[in-house]
Amino acid sequence: MKNDLIPFFKKYEALVANVETVFAQVKDKYPEEVKCKQGCADCCHALFDLTLIEALYVNSRFNEKIAEKEKHELLEKANKADRLIYKIKKEAYRAHKDGENEDTVIEEVAKKRIRCPLLGENDLCDMYEYRPIACRVYGIPQAIGGQGRTCGFSGFKAGESYPTLNLDIVHDQLMALSSALVQEIRSRHFRMAEVLVPLSMALITDYNDEYMGIAGETALKDEPRQKDKNEKMDTQETIGGKDD
Repeated sequence: MKNDLIPFFKKYEALVANVETVFAQVKDKYPEEVKCKQGCADCCHALFDLTLIEALYVNSRFNEKIAEKEKHELLEKANKADRLIYKIKKEAYRAHKDGENEDTVIEEVAKKRIRCPLLGENDLCDMYEYRPIACRVYGIPQAIGGQGRTCGFSGFKAGESYPTLNLDIVHDQLMALSSALVQEIRSRHFRMAEVLVPLSMALITDYNDEYMGIAGETALKDEPRQKDKNEKMDTQETIGGKDD
């Protein structure tokens, strides 16, 4: 299945390149406000989930680039982080089930801090070149669910207008790419593209053919594949913000 993913990884990398262009433009325009620098690891303790395409990409690069000697230690850290994240999500689910306001629950979860298993002792990322999109844009203004937010260490001032990256659009693109991938490999798990996972789980998961729902399915070879209408999406046109 590995070769089947290459075209999707290339599309994902194109999306990453577009996002990084937006980040660079904002940083160039507001150099005093964007505080991102080597050794700053605030974003490396934030909780967020990955879409299927990002989880597969990070997992693939992790297994390709990390030496076996280091991999075991990192997987141990990933297992520990994943258990903590599971506990946090379980508590949040119970709170919401008990009637607590959803926005309040989400806000409380956002305050939790879990050290990323890829964050080294020197506060540098062990897979910086292949880090998720959320890590790449943390230091600039973002819009998520209609709400503006940015890094607490940045110099952006509340109430003022800045160029803003619409992460909902980016997320929609990632979901569309994930959906197209699931259709392309003809997975039995047709809703797999809807599943979001933390980076820790992406690292420890074995995305083999059985997991992906394509093991031994000769009966599907003759089925016509529905072409995803978003398969040829133009990332250049859908990422961005306002130039106020």
